[in-house]
Amino acid sequence: MSAAPPPESDAVEGAPHPRLTPRLYGQEAAEAAFLDALGTGRLHHAWLISGPRGVGKATLAWRIARRLVADPPASADGLFGAEAPPVGLDLDPDHPVARRIAALGEPGVFLLRRPWDDKAKKLKSVITVEEARALRTWLSYAAPDGGRRVVVIDAADEMNASAANAILKLLEEPPARTTLLLISHAPARLLPTIRSRCRVLRCRPLGPEDMAAALAQAGQDPEAAAALAELSAGSVGEAVRLVQEDGVATYTRLVSLLSDAPRLDRTAAIKLSEGLAGAANAGRYDVTLRLIDLLLARLARAGAGQPPRAEAAPGEAALLARLAPDAAAARDWAAAQQSLGARTAHGRAVNLDPSALILDTVLRINETAARCAPA
Repeated sequence: MSAAPPPESDAVEGAPHPRLTPRLYGQEAAEAAFLDALGTGRLHHAWLISGPRGVGKATLAWRIARRLVADPPASADGLFGAEAPPVGLDLDPDHPVARRIAALGEPGVFLLRRPWDDKAKKLKSVITVEEARALRTWLSYAAPDGGRRVVVIDAADEMNASAANAILKLLEEPPARTTLLLISHAPARLLPTIRSRCRVLRCRPLGPEDMAAALAQAGQDPEAAAALAELSAGSVGEAVRLVQEDGVATYTRLVSLLSDAPRLDRTAAIKLSEGLAGAANAGRYDVTLRLIDLLLARLARAGAGQPPRAEAAPGEAALLARLAPDAAAARDWAAAQQSLGARTAHGRAVNLDPSALILDTVLRINETAARCAPA
């Protein structure tokens, strides 16, 4: 029996890998910008694909990679390559390039990402210089059939200092007919010299309609797409995680629980905090804490005159209006978010019982509610 393949650092559990995702939703502007550069012969050697985590940056990178490798550049005499520029980035999944990329067997594409540490039996925490050196070795060989080569770095934020400096050298002296696609969740963390040598493609959070389509493509039920678009900040990757851990239902319970604050139903609060201990419940525990933090942020913004565009749970709008009626309440909720976030981080660091940590957090939220909207 063959061993299961190791996990991929650039994949979201429960969703197809970005290189296997045929359609991209919500990023038409970024695609159009790239196609314009390609069609007018201004193809830059390096592209920084930036935006929040999970909005389709890697899917866009793989769509670009497929198209570049499938359409070789025209030669000076016009005998090599297509005469007309591509009208889109779609490529038939049965195309030989698409099939080789899906299997990670395309000789014209190099994927730089955090590798699996076979000795430690886990993914490495960073992209190291060893992986960057492997890329340089790959680049030392001639491109297959004289065509284009594409390097996908997912994610550039995860390179350590040595790896980043190695990539910087490539950006300063780009190899011929090679395009580097750097995926970044937090471009500000990259070396300024790396950013300055890349052309930027910005990917935006998805709205409800695009979220529903993307979730359906990922094999998820898009019924709660509007709520998921709010709770995930427009991130499909985060929305998939929320679906897996029943995040919409958890947030609905939080809103319902606080609807009577500061007259909190302690029994309901205890019930919310139960069943979160153990490795099997780690995902739901993490989602619950993140949703509590999100609710505090939405309360602070509502008090500051910036309520959410849409409800993420029934009754949320009324709750935000009652508990965050003015700027003073906004400051109180913002302070609560900061202090409770610090307490949560400390509690997790010392392995505090999850149920105790959640219950303590809810009780402290109730205390803030008593100051902002006395009963």
